[in-house]
Amino acid sequence: MSFPASAPVLPDVRRVLAVFAHPDDVDFGCAGTIAGWVDEGIEVAYLIVTRGNSGGFDDTPREEMPVLREAEQRAAAAVVGVHRVDFLDGHPDGLLTAGPELRRDIAAAIRRFRPDRVLTSSPLRRWEHLTGPSHPDHLAVGEATTCAVYPDARNRFAFPELLAEGLAPWVVRELWYAGGPAPDHAVDITARVDRKIAAMRAHRSQTAHLDVESWVHDLLGRIAADAGLPAGRLAEAFTVLRTE
Repeated sequence: MSFPASAPVLPDVRRVLAVFAHPDDVDFGCAGTIAGWVDEGIEVAYLIVTRGNSGGFDDTPREEMPVLREAEQRAAAAVVGVHRVDFLDGHPDGLLTAGPELRRDIAAAIRRFRPDRVLTSSPLRRWEHLTGPSHPDHLAVGEATTCAVYPDARNRFAFPELLAEGLAPWVVRELWYAGGPAPDHAVDITARVDRKIAAMRAHRSQTAHLDVESWVHDLLGRIAADAGLPAGRLAEAFTVLRTE
């Protein structure tokens, strides 16, 4: 199973909500693209489902990790020009499921921010690459976000308590998936790669052991080459679906 061919990108997007499982997910996969959107005048906000308390590569006490990683994500967001970063509570890192509670919380965020475009992780597993993009939390957030886009956020009868909170239904027009199988919409981020690297480095608890610059150039160079871009270009790749 894979995605259909990507739809043409909407030309009039004003707001984007990026929904991801952990602090750093959005920066590993999408920071260069988001920097470009911000440069174009698009307002971008992040919704992070957990504070990543199961992450890290050193002996940082577990009780300190959520505060540390939240601060890292806010610093990384600022690097690419994103200033609204919201975190959900009550969803455990490493044990996420696309259940009604998560769907409701994401639908509420969509109704609150009212984005034209939602960017999230793929709900489809990449069988050739079972680490990274195929993390169960990533798949669960991709599925829950898809359900929140349709039908939950636009259906006034889904989660009626949201209406009582003043959150009117909202139709998301476009959905972008990161990390899925065979992405076919490449975004050239060569001119913004320094900001992507800086955003990733802001997640020191996750990247201090990593040669971030080499990692970025190697991976994004391969993505650009696969997309047919000229030698020396760097790209991030997505699947784009219309949801109107």
